[in-house]
Amino acid sequence: MRKMIWLFWLALVLGLTACGGKGEDAAANVVDIANLPISVDVSTVAAIKDDKEVFLLDVREQWEYDEAHISGVTLIPMEEIPLRLNEIPTDQEVIITCRSGNRSGQVVEFLRQQGFTNVHNMEGGLLAWQAAGYPTE
Repeated sequence: MRKMIWLFWLALVLGLTACGGKGEDAAANVVDIANLPISVDVSTVAAIKDDKEVFLLDVREQWEYDEAHISGVTLIPMEEIPLRLNEIPTDQEVIITCRSGNRSGQVVEFLRQQGFTNVHNMEGGLLAWQAAGYPTE
């Protein structure tokens, strides 16, 4: 009888552990920065934006940036990108954002044509960022 009770408790503990505890949730929140897809959702960007391996680039106009922007982002307006390629790091993952994801998608495509392999588009742009409730300055 004791053996049966002991087996029951062991199965219960193992079952609860396998169903997910804090350790599993924490592992699910870890983002593999080196293997980001070309398009990255705002929750992923929020999770990694302060990592030293990530460079966040806003390609909107100055007046748009002045209205609202993500903390820590670097501004290089879309039209200036071809003249300022040397300011875009090649040793970090670059996540590019704009208002809706359209301009940033075009910039990602342009930079990939220029040989950049480390550039990613933030899906939905600042509109999606704000809709998800993430802060702006």
